[in-house]
Amino acid sequence: MEVILAAIFVLLFFGLGVFLYFLPAFVAFRREHHNRMAILMLNIFLGWTFLGWVGALIWSFTAVRYAEDEP
Repeated sequence: MEVILAAIFVLLFFGLGVFLYFLPAFVAFRREHHNRMAILMLNIFLGWTFLGWVGALIWSFTAVRYAEDEP
C-alpha cells in the first residue's frame, strides 16, 4: 500500500512539474497568440533556465495580434 501511495505521489508531482514547465506554452496556445510556436520553442529549449521560462511566460501574456489587425 505504501508503494502505491508513493507511486501516486511521484506521478502527481511529475505531472505538476510538467504542467508548470509548459505553462507559458499552454497560455500562448489558449490565447491563440500569433507567436505561439516560437513561444513553445523558447519554452522547450530555454525553459529549463529560469530566465527563459519567465521570458516565455511574459511573451505569452503580451497582446495578441489578429489577422484583421494586419495591414
